[in-house]
Amino acid sequence: MTGEPAAGASAPSSVPSAESSPAPGRPPQRVRVTAARSVPASAAPYTVSRELDEQTEVGEVFIGSLIRSQLRLALVVGGGFMVILLGVPVLLAFLPVISGLTLLTVPLPWFLLGVGVYPLVIVCGVLYVRSAARNEQRFLDLVDDA
Repeated sequence: MTGEPAAGASAPSSVPSAESSPAPGRPPQRVRVTAARSVPASAAPYTVSRELDEQTEVGEVFIGSLIRSQLRLALVVGGGFMVILLGVPVLLAFLPVISGLTLLTVPLPWFLLGVGVYPLVIVCGVLYVRSAARNEQRFLDLVDDA
């Protein structure tokens, strides 16, 4: 115990700082405070994302366009699936020779309708998801650009 402050502890300062107390009899030094120089803010342009957020007529047009493109895609993929699926019985009706064929002791029409449909469903699903993602990305690019 030597009377010195411990390491890391700071000794109290006996000298007053120049900023906290002016010299006796002298007024404190004045400091000039000004506002930052800036250009007056002009009205922000209406962006597409702002149009969407505020649900204006323009925003409704953009959303309606996205919905229509997604609906059109769903109808095209669903229609294509139905054409191929209904094409198998039509093919069998016009070519009765195919009805007599067997594959692994299973009649070919049953095999086509029972097993052949699943790859078709998967392919249609993959095509739909990729196209829907592309539609949404185009919409996002449109929103970001404007």
